[in-house]
Amino acid sequence: MARGTSTIKNRLNRGDSAWAYAFIAVALIGYALFTAYPVISAFIISFQEYAPLGSTFIGFDNYADIFKSELFGKAVWNTAFYTLLTVPVALILSFAVAIMIMPLKKWAQTTFKAIYYLPAVASGVALSVVWLWIYDPLPGGILNQLISLFGIENQNWLGSSSTSMFSLVFMSWLSSHGTSIIIYVAALLGIDESYYEAADIDGASFWQKMWHIVIPCLKPTTLFLLVTGVIGSFQVFQNAYLMTGGGPDHSTTMVGLLIFDTAFKYFEFGKAAAQSLVLALMIGIIALIQFKFLGKDVEY
Repeated sequence: MARGTSTIKNRLNRGDSAWAYAFIAVALIGYALFTAYPVISAFIISFQEYAPLGSTFIGFDNYADIFKSELFGKAVWNTAFYTLLTVPVALILSFAVAIMIMPLKKWAQTTFKAIYYLPAVASGVALSVVWLWIYDPLPGGILNQLISLFGIENQNWLGSSSTSMFSLVFMSWLSSHGTSIIIYVAALLGIDESYYEAADIDGASFWQKMWHIVIPCLKPTTLFLLVTGVIGSFQVFQNAYLMTGGGPDHSTTMVGLLIFDTAFKYFEFGKAAAQSLVLALMIGIIALIQFKFLGKDVEY
């Protein structure tokens, strides 16, 4: 009897396993076709002088050309500089807005979260068109009209190498932080009220509560947003492509834009594949460093 029961259980377990694999099959097939295969293909192509009708194996020549290229080094510097100026400011702004939203009533919180998240739904192309209008170098440009009130002459914001990068950074500062704000608000709502009650009993001020309760409790959230923010910033493409095209004088050429130009402008697909893998390696190393030094006392 026990043996028969065991056999039935084994059959049921096998049936459950089969259904489990059936349910995840779609996701696995999608991952294999659109993630795993392109990565493996890019790795193979990076060692070739790629041509649709016949590629030539050239070893590490593509990688050697990358590290000899001054343009690639400049693109890496531009990307790192852009990341350094945008990601920390985005975190600070998102955190500040989330703190200001918290004391509001539930309906007001929901309203403000929706307002701040709305730009994330809008098309990036449409937003870029709006910012091109703002940065119009003619006297009728919105930003030029604004600075003229202070007696400052018109600026060619996107057409000058001295202001082009700052223009992209400023655009990022004022662009959508809705996702980060919503995540911060959710994390703030998850802090145990007993911490605040204990702090009130001890007579702690607002800033003391922020420093000793809020910031430590939000450290996992901040680390997550920092890592994902750096990854997204290192992959930035749309802003530079639509706003400046990488110019002037490659002052806004990011690594993602350089990869695009190498592949679809100069048709050097092998070199573009090598550049993309180098970029992925850099992102991975930076993420590991962040987890190593900032994630020591973080509990998930």
